[in-house]
Amino acid sequence: MKKLTLLALTLGALSVGVGCHRNTRESAKDDMEQAGDTVKNKAEDAAEATGDAAEKAGDKIEDATDK
Repeated sequence: MKKLTLLALTLGALSVGVGCHRNTRESAKDDMEQAGDTVKNKAEDAAEATGDAAEKAGDKIEDATDK
């Protein structure tokens, strides 16, 4: 009886360990995907801001040359 109990506990612990490892790996993958999306969004925002600044500068130059 003790052998079966120890075997069951060992197998249960291994199963939990494998499950935790899988969850950790998937969680890390999800975190990396979210980080990638965040970087992409920030880059798009920066590009848009740069384009807006260039357009405003062009407008100011145009206004200055019109006078």
